[in-house]
Amino acid sequence: MTLGTVWSAVFHYNPDLTTDQIIHELRLPRVLGAVVTGMAFAAAGALMQGVTRNPLADTGILGVNAGAAFVVALSFAFLPGLSYMNLILLSFAGAALSTIFIVMLGSATQGGLTSLRLTIAGAVVAAILHSLSTGIAIYYELSQDLAFWYAGGVAGVKWEHLKLLAPIVLLTLLWAASMGRSITFLSLGEESAASLGANVRRIRLLGMTAAVVLAGASVSVAGSIGFVGLVVPHIVRRLIGVDYRFVIPLSAILGGVLLVWADFASRMVQPPREFAIGAMVALVGVPFFLYLARKEGREL
Repeated sequence: MTLGTVWSAVFHYNPDLTTDQIIHELRLPRVLGAVVTGMAFAAAGALMQGVTRNPLADTGILGVNAGAAFVVALSFAFLPGLSYMNLILLSFAGAALSTIFIVMLGSATQGGLTSLRLTIAGAVVAAILHSLSTGIAIYYELSQDLAFWYAGGVAGVKWEHLKLLAPIVLLTLLWAASMGRSITFLSLGEESAASLGANVRRIRLLGMTAAVVLAGASVSVAGSIGFVGLVVPHIVRRLIGVDYRFVIPLSAILGGVLLVWADFASRMVQPPREFAIGAMVALVGVPFFLYLARKEGREL
């Protein structure tokens, strides 16, 4: 299709033309879905890295995405006719409960919660929840339905999804950006933040809440896509420093760009078949995670 055809389909939509239908009903929601979910995952990763002071923090690595995906699996098995709004709410609940459990598990040992313990607890919980989700999918013969959520992707995004997802994500991003100054204080250390008048517990709670909302909403649409929230905030901090008033919004922008390009690449690897978008992101994210883990281990 030519650029003129695409322009006409977007701004002068004619439902009688097949090309306009393809662009308006399939391609455009898919691209916008990649933008919105990429923004959400990247901003959630930036928030979690800031409030936990853990460079390895990411909603996928720490098990938040797995909690949301587990609840989606339960919903498919026991509530097959569930509306999308209720699916989002349950996805929020799953992300929140898994986050609470991970923090409690990481804090249970002597010495309290550390970056390494948080990462290990998240990996353990994510593995358990993924196994349970797989067991549910096999037992209730939902493997085909849940394969999309396991691999991650935006091919199934529709306009009705975006009408609910986009306002939630954009409002939460504005809320997160408004906490940027406080999260910057917290990222410098709890003692430094407290000496500057910041309420450490309140900042951490609000920051984690915003990250859970962003992750839960995105998983309900695009599935569990990891590593976006790990890689993008590190790139942003290298570009502009550690001021979270700018780290959070710029992470959101670059996250949206990354997921759009990952979705494009997933369709170009072996056309007409599509490669899993989660796997495309992991090709970049896994080596980056191993590099950070090695660097973190040397510092410990």
